[in-house]
Amino acid sequence: MTTGAIIAIVVVALIVIALLAFMLPRMRAKAQVQKRERELQNRRDRVAGEHRAEADVRERQATEAEQRARLAQREAEAERAQAELHAERADLHQRGMADDELIDDSERDRFAGTSAVSDRRDADRDPDLDTDRPARFNRDEEVVEDDRRRDDTRTRY
Repeated sequence: MTTGAIIAIVVVALIVIALLAFMLPRMRAKAQVQKRERELQNRRDRVAGEHRAEADVRERQATEAEQRARLAQREAEAERAQAELHAERADLHQRGMADDELIDDSERDRFAGTSAVSDRRDADRDPDLDTDRPARFNRDEEVVEDDRRRDDTRTRY
């Protein structure tokens, strides 16, 4: 080996050592930055996952609350319908149209002659199917005919 080769090897070794001495701190700093970036990304992912899990829980709770609200709405509608039914029944009782519900069959004789108990024939008879008059007449024509008679009697005098 010649002196030139030894000098070349020493120069190359010094250059490599200088490069390592110069580049090593930069590479370490870059590695630390990358390590911190990975840690930061892991934290971001973990926190984003927690927020997504919380969002899913809240979404389920909101869906359940909406379902309970729909159920409550239906229950309120049912209660309102029951209230309307009771109001209508109260109106029927107030006007005396549901007296048959107030009187048992055993009490019919006791309340005979009142508006609550009418003649069986009247109760069983359908007013639209009155057999006492000819079939060619119906109630509307009879009412119109009565109105005409009244008008005729008013105009005659």
